[in-house]
Amino acid sequence: MSETAVGENYAGALLELATRRDAAEAYGEYLAELASLYREEGQFRLFLDTPRVPEGRKKEVLREVLADRVPEPFLHFLLVVLDKRRQRSIPRIEEAYRDLLDERFGRVHANVTLALEPDDELREEITERLSSLLDRQVEANFRTDEDIVGGILVRFEDKVMDGSLRRRLQNLQRRLLDSGDSAAGAAAGGAQSTNT
Repeated sequence: MSETAVGENYAGALLELATRRDAAEAYGEYLAELASLYREEGQFRLFLDTPRVPEGRKKEVLREVLADRVPEPFLHFLLVVLDKRRQRSIPRIEEAYRDLLDERFGRVHANVTLALEPDDELREEITERLSSLLDRQVEANFRTDEDIVGGILVRFEDKVMDGSLRRRLQNLQRRLLDSGDSAAGAAAGGAQSTNT
């Protein structure tokens, strides 16, 4: 089974579990923290992944560390992930779970690039306009890139909305070059007809 399929299967099972407890968002937060810890903390990742540490010891440590922080059903889910030796799939499970939540709640994540750092008011305005345009709740992640010169660049799902000044200037340059070539071609054609 592919890593993607594994992630989707476990994420679906966790969402079903979380939904029965009316805790879909909360479980997503627990999973995001766990996935972040797995990705960023080498010692934690090594502890979970190494076959030198017995499974029983891994479970014992996880119970000690997480018992007061997460609900028992979430902890049980994590222990099943360990039983099945799928701990390396934790980041993919988290991504798939987030995708399922977004689908359920009609959300879309968008990366918004601007030339200058936006203030809170502009962030809110852009998020509202994108939500209206896409007819979905937009979760916007803002970044700056002075190379776009001005305007806005939005990436979501597999789409790009490029309203950057850089793009407009490139389009204008292309049109000018195309019209220059057409004019040169017409002039050359006209010169040939007068010579014949």
